[in-house]
Amino acid sequence: MKVGAFELQEPLPELRDPHVFAMIRPWVDVGSVGTLTLNRLERYLGSKELGRLNRPGEFFDFTRYRPSMRLVDNERRVRIPNSIIRYATTENGPDYLFFHLREPHANSETYTDSILEVVEKFNVKRYCRLGAMYDAVPHTRPLLVTGSLGSVSQLRSVPNLKLRGSTYQGPTTIMNLVSDGIDKMEIEAINFMVHLPQYVQLDEDYNGTARMIEVLSSVYSEIPADLAPTRRGQRQYRELNAAVERNSDLQGLIKQMEDYYDTNEAEGAATEETSTQEDAVALSPEIEQFLSELGEEFGQRDA
Repeated sequence: MKVGAFELQEPLPELRDPHVFAMIRPWVDVGSVGTLTLNRLERYLGSKELGRLNRPGEFFDFTRYRPSMRLVDNERRVRIPNSIIRYATTENGPDYLFFHLREPHANSETYTDSILEVVEKFNVKRYCRLGAMYDAVPHTRPLLVTGSLGSVSQLRSVPNLKLRGSTYQGPTTIMNLVSDGIDKMEIEAINFMVHLPQYVQLDEDYNGTARMIEVLSSVYSEIPADLAPTRRGQRQYRELNAAVERNSDLQGLIKQMEDYYDTNEAEGAATEETSTQEDAVALSPEIEQFLSELGEEFGQRDA
């Protein structure tokens, strides 16, 4: 069944008061926090694929989102990047939709309108966008999470969660047309953003993922806090501690960040869109090279 540019599998599921969890790659999916979080939630709730874009090439530049070649039963197959929607049902509701979205490179209004058509088709009750961004924060302190809950209440408080409205003005992503559409449809909208250390960029940051799931569990009773990959994230950052000991310049940089974090109690975090120039920390070429090699090393360990 076609809904906008999406091809949905029939028969369509009957979803009760569905809530959407959405991530947008690559805009706010650094450390793959949004992707990893959705994947863990989907496995826990037993999700199934609902649909994907019928012709993703109408929206995506495949020299930027590269197709991949894989062997399946000794046959080579091309995997084309796409935006995928999955769903999961619960015993008493609400049910869930999971939006794995990519930023478009063309026909953007058609793309965002199609996402909103899916939202309208299933009479979505709440839209939750989640992700991560790099910021001038130290890995030696609890990761900061910023976001907005609107009128939605928390089941319990979570430390280092700063709820506030965005006052950002400037360049942004076309995907904010989806957020505007959600507001016009008068659907509950909430969002959470984990702030990750900008001086180390892991392909998969499990500490950030653990923080995201911790925050989500404070709003959703169906999401247990122990679903978070806490130990794996702690191990990643412990290994980072050992590596940092080999670089005195980086130790000094982190000490500055710790002092700033402690003094301001994380109130000086960057806006949702990007870090401010005042908060940005300049890295020497030597530190950049060190961190690049470190990220590759961690990626090989977690592969």
